[in-house]
Amino acid sequence: MSKKPVQDDLINLGLLEAARAVAKGQVTSQALTEASLARIAEWQPKINAFLKLEAAAALKAAKAVDRALKRGVKLGRLAGVPLAHKDMYYRAGKETSCGSAIRRHWKATETASALERLDAEGALDLGRLNMAEFAFGPTGHNYHYGHARNPWNTDRITGGSSSGSAAAVAARMVFGALGSDTGGSIRQPAHYCGLVGMKPTWGRVSRAGAMPLSYSLDTVGPLTRRVEDSALLMEILAGADPRDPTASSRAVDAYVKAAQSGAVRGLKLAVPRRYFWDKLNKPSAECLENALKIFARLGVKIVEMTPPDMDMITAASFVMISAEAAALHAPWLRTRPNLYGDQVRGRLENGLALSAVDYIDSQRWRSEATAAFLAAMNGADAVFAPVADKPAPSVEETDVAGKPEAAKTIATLTRLTRPINYLGLPSMTVPAGFVRGGMPVGFQIIGKPFDEAMLYRLGGAYEAKQPTYERVPR
Repeated sequence: MSKKPVQDDLINLGLLEAARAVAKGQVTSQALTEASLARIAEWQPKINAFLKLEAAAALKAAKAVDRALKRGVKLGRLAGVPLAHKDMYYRAGKETSCGSAIRRHWKATETASALERLDAEGALDLGRLNMAEFAFGPTGHNYHYGHARNPWNTDRITGGSSSGSAAAVAARMVFGALGSDTGGSIRQPAHYCGLVGMKPTWGRVSRAGAMPLSYSLDTVGPLTRRVEDSALLMEILAGADPRDPTASSRAVDAYVKAAQSGAVRGLKLAVPRRYFWDKLNKPSAECLENALKIFARLGVKIVEMTPPDMDMITAASFVMISAEAAALHAPWLRTRPNLYGDQVRGRLENGLALSAVDYIDSQRWRSEATAAFLAAMNGADAVFAPVADKPAPSVEETDVAGKPEAAKTIATLTRLTRPINYLGLPSMTVPAGFVRGGMPVGFQIIGKPFDEAMLYRLGGAYEAKQPTYERVPR
């Protein structure tokens, strides 16, 4: 950045760009925070992204950052940058509703490791963001706190379950947000809202202090407007954690460097037409074909891929999440079933009907399915696939709570993301562009285990040629 940005430009800075501007004294943290709060005041009534706004505390923290910088204190990589997070990340002494009535006034006794790592780098936390009840819904509907709305068209869904996170980042309320992805809950809202959404390899990021849904599938990751911003957050979030024995001790790669490298000539992208393209609507297909042409012009070799039986993988994933979520919620289902929304209660009760044999089979087959998918890549560096069959549908048409078509609607919305959770592989949504009507469309790049750096490398190179983040909701 060569000059000090004017006030009206602040909300459109990238996260990394904003952090560097604060560090260099080109803008104050207070100015960034005031710009975010002004944007929240304008957009919150339209999109219902926040459940709790901590404006006074954020401004106080921003002023403290500015004072420290004036004294020459060296601060972290996110010092003074306003973020906010899905209301399932615990902060000691603070209410965390998990989007539910059951935990409406529940206060956490610990702070999530993910929040601690962001705090340690100086990030500001503006508050708690809306989400699907207990992170168990792909539409963004919430019958306890009101539905989140898509900033590009408030009649459309944000996707879920990280609904408020996607809405807040897309509307320029904050510079980034944490979501979670168990069946597509980061990538699908990123697709619908025109964002970068990273679902890391299972075990890449600690889940300590984050509300569980399905222990075998849950992942923690960021939603941002730019690829390099996601890379920065992942560098901070990833790595071993003594509080979470499933968090890998494998070294964390230089994700920002990968995102900024632009070095993709000679790489190979595999395209699985079967299953992933079967129900893709024409505008989305055209947008994704254009994206593939951009990769080809960058020197990436595009090859066809025949994936294993993705329907079977999806079915196994449904068994796993249903059984694990039902086991987790069984005590509340027995004592407080009336406090659940109809859709969530119905899905949890379905999980109670599964047998132990079904669940064990879903666990036993997992490594075999992952090996089959990686073998089908046939040496490709990553896989290019759609995230969803179409742009965001309307809030009304996906309002299926308590209706017979609920299960079918849920399965349809997560059809292209859920299998990747089962496989445990990293996958990142990258905005591809916009279709007629002004709605965004994205694609997902699926990688090999712990190869998030490759996804950032490819996504960053694409974004440099197609900077969709320059378009702002009005």
